[in-house]
Amino acid sequence: MDESVAVSVTDPDPSKSDRLLLEGPNSRWRELQLLGRAARDFLVGFRRLHFIGPCIAVFGSARFHEGHQYYTLAREVGRRVSGMGFAVMTGGGPGLMEAANRGAHDAGGLSVGVNIKLPFEQAPNPYLDKWVTCHYFFVRKVLLFKYSYGFVVCPGGLGTLDELNEALTLIQTTKIANFPVVLIGTKYWEPYLALLRQMLREGAISPRDLDLLKVTDDLDEAMAHLEAHTVTHFGLRRVRRPAWWLGERALQARRSGTASTGASAPDKTR
Repeated sequence: MDESVAVSVTDPDPSKSDRLLLEGPNSRWRELQLLGRAARDFLVGFRRLHFIGPCIAVFGSARFHEGHQYYTLAREVGRRVSGMGFAVMTGGGPGLMEAANRGAHDAGGLSVGVNIKLPFEQAPNPYLDKWVTCHYFFVRKVLLFKYSYGFVVCPGGLGTLDELNEALTLIQTTKIANFPVVLIGTKYWEPYLALLRQMLREGAISPRDLDLLKVTDDLDEAMAHLEAHTVTHFGLRRVRRPAWWLGERALQARRSGTASTGASAPDKTR
């Protein structure tokens, strides 16, 4: 099924998509249109991303561009994550998202983006091998988390904090497995960590919640943490000759007693 015929709905002004959805009750026809648009986003996302294999999601600001120290950092993160055999998944936009995708591209790995329609122009960055474009932020976040086995969070703003806190909340409430969350930039993230320590003192979170995070400036340490808590924990194994005709990448599941279906990701619920 082609994206253009998945669901027939009228695309609104991108600046109004989420506003129309969240502003309260609409007409029955408008509500059906909104539901159809979200369903189309999910359908297209599931179809296009099904064979990308295990991913590491890299989050970071869209406002730090080439020449900035954080851009260089995120590009190296993408290169190293790709070197581990993972697809690198980002929000598909500019800044540190572009940098991480560019690093994966440098390493010859798979570079994936989940882009979002915004009031201002945000085209998919030029370093993507596969991408989808969503109308709604909630669909975008579902796709980012659905295919990821770990999260690397580079310096960023409100959107990056939203993604980081979503990951921590899903892990804390056991909605997803205990995936590794790595914050890159100890100085940058210190105010955030101070807030978490304040929450702990006030009893709003438990001590083990602080253990959900790995905070470091050392990319060797960050990659070792990802290796231990993804490749080892989830039983991923490297293969020399993946079945390219099934869309398999450099990492695939270790499945006992069952034939491969072509999807290279194992059960994430453990």
